[in-house]
Amino acid sequence: MTKRALINVDYTIDFVADNGALTCGKPGQEIEDKIVSLTREFHERQDLVVFAIDLHDENDPHHPETKLFPPHNIRGTKGRDLYGSLQSLYDMIQDDENVIYIDKTRYSAFAGTNLEQLLRERGITELHLVGVCTDICVLHTAVDAYNKGFHVTVHKQAVASFNQAGHEWALEHFASSIGATVQ
Repeated sequence: MTKRALINVDYTIDFVADNGALTCGKPGQEIEDKIVSLTREFHERQDLVVFAIDLHDENDPHHPETKLFPPHNIRGTKGRDLYGSLQSLYDMIQDDENVIYIDKTRYSAFAGTNLEQLLRERGITELHLVGVCTDICVLHTAVDAYNKGFHVTVHKQAVASFNQAGHEWALEHFASSIGATVQ
């Protein structure tokens, strides 16, 4: 049997709420129910559920994103909390051995984290991706997963971006360039 993991990428207040520091707004808000539903489904099946959440330090002059984006997902701020009912679900399941929360400081959930080790230790071969932004952090996580030999599925009803053209491009790229399943 294939061992699966759901990777929730950056579905936080700063990236999704109307007043988020770097929000994709309505497109991100519209996928909340699907993200929560998939998270619940994976958890109930006892598949691995990973929350890969962006982390920045305030006024970090060395981080490359400092020059590209306004400050977001700053350590210790409310903006880093999961958005909407995903936070409530996480609060209920966070102590389960099949639920992992990792801080990431780059676009990819693999860059500078122990995500690959955690997946390999559990024999995970198939990754399902949800979250924001489709054409940034979800994209870089998917490409790294592909390069590491994982089979990738992107749930198109559970990813969003503040750039609709980038979102559409990334969905096509997932299928045509890395052979991902887009469903």
